[in-house]
Amino acid sequence: MIKERYQNLQKKLKIEFKNFELLDLAFVHKSYLNEHKSSKNGHNERLEFLGDAVLELVVTEYLYKKYPDQEEGVLTNWRAALVKGKHLAEISTELDLGLYLYLSRGEERSGGRKKNYILANVLEALIGAIYLDKGYKKTQKFIEEIIIARLEDILAEGTHIDAKSKFQEIAQEKLGITPAYHFVKEEGPDHDKIFTMALYLENQKISEGSGTSKQKAEQEAANNGLKIKKWT
Repeated sequence: MIKERYQNLQKKLKIEFKNFELLDLAFVHKSYLNEHKSSKNGHNERLEFLGDAVLELVVTEYLYKKYPDQEEGVLTNWRAALVKGKHLAEISTELDLGLYLYLSRGEERSGGRKKNYILANVLEALIGAIYLDKGYKKTQKFIEEIIIARLEDILAEGTHIDAKSKFQEIAQEKLGITPAYHFVKEEGPDHDKIFTMALYLENQKISEGSGTSKQKAEQEAANNGLKIKKWT
């Protein structure tokens, strides 16, 4: 039954799993357990934790070996662009990972299958499951083919540039002002918090941004600020 559920996905991934319970676990969102307390295997956050670490290692190793002449700061920015939530969510959407998610009814109604942070997290959980089931080399190949292969496009589009750093640099150059970020609000249950931060230039509010952490919300606010000020 579980094996049949993932036949099409395995074809897309070009990976055949041995442990289908492990693969299934990668798609169990924490909210699902609120309504299915008898579920034995738990949720996917431990796999996400593992997958995040494996992803960062593979990307770091690749960049270190591929670009021996680049400085650490440049490689750090490139790595951040490859592993950031928005990029992972786009890949997750292309793989249709949202279709396989186990969600609570409330999360389903609120559009959980299309939320970027849930999609990014499930891709990391999937990477964790691939690593446990197939080992490092197979996981490395998967990451290089579906994530790292997009590096040239990222560099061409300039999306590797940190929005907060870019906004601060331009604000100081053009206006002589260092931007500030202020907390606006937080919403949602403990397992699913969304934070909103506002970007200010002195006393003038420029933009707001939201994310699953204050740091991510600040990045979103900076990105929105760049568009509003037409500094992109």
